[in-house]
Amino acid sequence: MMMEKNASFEDFFILLGFSNWPHLEVVLFVVILIFYLTTLIGNLFIIILSYLDSHLHTPMYFFLSNLSFLDLCYTTSSIPHLLVNLWGLEKTISYAGCMVQLYFVLALGTAECVLLVVMSYDRYAAVCRPLHYTVLMNPCFCRLLAAASWVSGFTTSALHSSFTFWIPLCGHRLVDHFFCEVPALLRLSCADTHANELILMVMSSIFVLIPLILILTSYGAIAWAVLSMQSTTGLQKVFGTCGAHLMVVSLFFIPVMCMYLQPPSENSPNQGKFIALFYTVVTPSLNPLIYTLRNKDVRGAVKRLMGWEWGI
Repeated sequence: MMMEKNASFEDFFILLGFSNWPHLEVVLFVVILIFYLTTLIGNLFIIILSYLDSHLHTPMYFFLSNLSFLDLCYTTSSIPHLLVNLWGLEKTISYAGCMVQLYFVLALGTAECVLLVVMSYDRYAAVCRPLHYTVLMNPCFCRLLAAASWVSGFTTSALHSSFTFWIPLCGHRLVDHFFCEVPALLRLSCADTHANELILMVMSSIFVLIPLILILTSYGAIAWAVLSMQSTTGLQKVFGTCGAHLMVVSLFFIPVMCMYLQPPSENSPNQGKFIALFYTVVTPSLNPLIYTLRNKDVRGAVKRLMGWEWGI
């Protein structure tokens, strides 16, 4: 009944976004558009290259392709609408559109948290269990881990987004954010939202803190194994792949923790917008650069692909 009441009275929301800084909107439009196009090109490049080059048909690049597709979907769930709002005068989003956007943002963000854990386990198996790596990370198990990441994200989001849209809004339509996000929507409620804030903290702890602890544990074991290595080439390769992954983990988890691991009532709306802008726009565009820069496997794949295209 409460959801029907919200849907009938609040048939649209106004996303305030960056309207407090109208002089910045054109600049933000150009900068965000560049980052968005970089995200599309960079992540599509990784997906296509990993598919076309047989040398990249390994667990690491299978999971990296999944991460690239996740980043494409994640940034597309909010950024195109933001660009339209920055360019135009109307900054509205329908109630149904807000529900869909919140659902996909939560689902894809949660799936990425789980996938980053899976990728850290893959690196752990490659470095610490090299003789058993092909058995541990067989194709069937890799597909199962990837599917588990996606399913956990979409299942969790279905529960969490329904809890969020169950709260009474009492005619409030002004969302002080550039997309529909849980903390911003909770501020609209005219009822007590402590239960929702508690659910948000618990879910964030499960899907942000626990994955981060597992990732750090994996890399702690990797660091211990690396210290006993005698091969300089092996050390460089381990630091290259693991260092890139740790950088991606830092760029994603640090701003997400700043956003979700404190009650929405204690968050500054303006600060939250720029933090969200970082993990929805900047991080997805940097991931392809971080993983491909100075990556010999990717450079080799590009050379082979170009040679095949030109018949060399």
